[in-house]
Amino acid sequence: MHRVSANGAQIPAIGFGTWTLKGDECARLVAHAIDTGYRHVDTADLYDNEEAVGEGIRASGSGRDDVFLTTKVWHTNLAAGDFQRSAENSLKKLGVDNVDLLLVHWPSRTVPLAETVGALNEMKDRGLARHIGVSNFPVRLVDEAAGLSKHPLVCNQVEYHPMLNQDAVIAACRRHGMAVVSYCPLCRDTDLLASEPITGLASKYGRTAAQIVLRWHVQQNGVICIPRTKTPARVAENFAVFDFELGDAEMTSISTLGARALRICDYEFSPEWD
Repeated sequence: MHRVSANGAQIPAIGFGTWTLKGDECARLVAHAIDTGYRHVDTADLYDNEEAVGEGIRASGSGRDDVFLTTKVWHTNLAAGDFQRSAENSLKKLGVDNVDLLLVHWPSRTVPLAETVGALNEMKDRGLARHIGVSNFPVRLVDEAAGLSKHPLVCNQVEYHPMLNQDAVIAACRRHGMAVVSYCPLCRDTDLLASEPITGLASKYGRTAAQIVLRWHVQQNGVICIPRTKTPARVAENFAVFDFELGDAEMTSISTLGARALRICDYEFSPEWD
């Protein structure tokens, strides 16, 4: 199993993303992913599928301790008290005593970051989260949160794919010993997978375009990705990227697509991006 070390956490380099998956379909796909070899599952309170994710983990052929489980607290629940109640409710829905990683899903524009980071640390102190981190934090907030936190933050989960350069955020995370977890790693609903140099490299290596992009992610130091799919065959396809390697020039050629600066997830509550 390929893992990324970050401030004491050992995080599997590819996780199964569950955003938009619901009910029985979600439970079946989570169980299938784990049985395929995934040891990292990502969910969130907002996804409204934590019960199904928990069912999928229990239905799989692996025990709870074999799965690195992440969930997140939504930005409307970041005040002290609200944060703890949201996290505790997530554990109940998942049917677990703790999660491996608890994240602040998005930063708040109204709740002081020190208050939120304090509540996040409390969850670790109480043993309800083995590790803690953040999501959708730009450089300024990564630096601030790392300075405020009693316990080391292990990751920043952000939108990251070849069409969005995140060099500044990645550098900030590395300064603090944090991993970067890429969501939307395949740049969904765009022409990425039909673009050069992706298609040419897929032909060269006898791989799918998605496998080329996912390999680009995990081949970067300290980068993890969490692709999501509703297609069982693609669950296995997305995981089968550890038996080939892209050359340095090929990695660079893919990274040049970042000039597109294409951001998929940008909302009225988003922070000021780098």
